[in-house]
Amino acid sequence: MGKFTKIALKFNVTFFYITIVLFGKIGYNICYNGRKMFFLLFDSKGMKKFMFNIVLVEPEIPQNTGNIARTCAATGSQLHIVKPMGFEIDDKKLKRAGLDYWHLLGVRYYENLAEFFEKTKGARYFYSTTKAKNTYAEAKFEDGDYILFGKETKGLPEELLYENPDTCIRIPMISEARSLNLSNSVAIVVYEALRQTDFQNLKGNGELTKFAW
Repeated sequence: MGKFTKIALKFNVTFFYITIVLFGKIGYNICYNGRKMFFLLFDSKGMKKFMFNIVLVEPEIPQNTGNIARTCAATGSQLHIVKPMGFEIDDKKLKRAGLDYWHLLGVRYYENLAEFFEKTKGARYFYSTTKAKNTYAEAKFEDGDYILFGKETKGLPEELLYENPDTCIRIPMISEARSLNLSNSVAIVVYEALRQTDFQNLKGNGELTKFAW
């Protein structure tokens, strides 16, 4: 067990005891669910768990980034944002789109693509673009992969695509359509990646509110 985990557990035991004493059954439920959330989000070394890495290169529309942030939070994916952005990170539209999922989200920022590639050197990258020869369903995703998406108006730099033809992926559309909404594109690709890896670390079944399956 990692040092971080030991400290966190020691703090949690004390906090749980006080909460249960003060709030009884309600306090127990809070502590029980909090403990489950801790082990869902962190591994034995206290490092946050992320299956896939979603990279937004120079995003322009706050609502899209907010929706993508929510998708990342719900799927346990790490969000990476490469600057410059077309909005401020505290934009109300961004926060509104992400709703109450921000505490589940991991976000990292980079000043440019050069810094991003330097800090993630050695990783596997996929480049989502309408210009690719291969579809996203043909890609073979693995845990830890980085999936890059370009800005809403221009997509990823063509130089980057040209240098990496085998890992460029696209979502099939009719020829008359220019592109899908960025947040929809991210959701489509990340769930295919999760499907290929058996939806690890995700909740396996749903529950009815009034009945039991």
